[in-house]
Amino acid sequence: MTTSLCASLRANLTSVMQGKDDIVDLLLTALLANGHVLLEDVPGVGKTTLAKALATSIQGAYNRIQFTPDMLPADITGGMIYSPKSGDFTFRAGPVFCNVLLGDEINRASPRTQSALLEAMSERQVSIEGAARPLPELFLVIATQNPIEFHGTYPLPEAQLDRFAMRLAIGYPDADSECRIVLEQRKRHPLQDLQTVATLADITNAQQQVRDIAMEPTVLRYLTDIVRATRTDPKVTLGASPRASLDLYRAAQARAFLNNRDYVLPDDIKALAVPVIAHRLSLDPKAAYTGIDKKTIVADIVARTKVPA
Repeated sequence: MTTSLCASLRANLTSVMQGKDDIVDLLLTALLANGHVLLEDVPGVGKTTLAKALATSIQGAYNRIQFTPDMLPADITGGMIYSPKSGDFTFRAGPVFCNVLLGDEINRASPRTQSALLEAMSERQVSIEGAARPLPELFLVIATQNPIEFHGTYPLPEAQLDRFAMRLAIGYPDADSECRIVLEQRKRHPLQDLQTVATLADITNAQQQVRDIAMEPTVLRYLTDIVRATRTDPKVTLGASPRASLDLYRAAQARAFLNNRDYVLPDDIKALAVPVIAHRLSLDPKAAYTGIDKKTIVADIVARTKVPA
């Protein structure tokens, strides 16, 4: 992926996400790092729009699942269907077989249904009736969830959270951006005019190039020191896993790539530590009662971890 193509992707997404350049960059970072994204925010701030815009921009097959309490795992993965005419069972693929999967309001489904995505997100395959069925080479889950205080929601299991490379919050737009949003949608949505600017082959090729981005041993130790510090923090009962280290490593490579560098800087790790690590932590109940935030804990760890020269 050339620098111009990265710029084209940014321009495409920011044209439908006014005033959210930072969120767009983080989403592109996750895409290039081949990691899944959890968007946690209140309804109506553009979570679904962002996912659809990305799928359109990269010419990817897009499916949307509206999670509800009565959903079953087969509603996601698909299953074997009996044909009375032939007397045989045939496989019917579920919506998970696509390039960009939007799991809308994922925390409205039961933990059993949420767990249907675990194998797909981690291994890029679905096992049904003892047979492993591979997903497309480019497979990205963008799941949205409402804040847990909202009525009718279930907390995501720790194993599910750990498979999201990043958790992002879009937030409300500023006053000027909100005015532009209203004016631009007077007659039609900007999504209707969005053009494809990259192919799936472009993206998979870029993902391979990202893996070649260099990271000095001292910078790698800085990265792992931050992750390991979450496991000894007294306010945390469950620290970040080695998967968090790997996701942070790949995300840092992707951020360097987006910024036209062939090496990772400590600043890349600083910028990504909170969105990559915070959602994986479980707080000590006493710390939770005081109102301390997981993002604050990670930010404090980053602040006190020695930066390599």
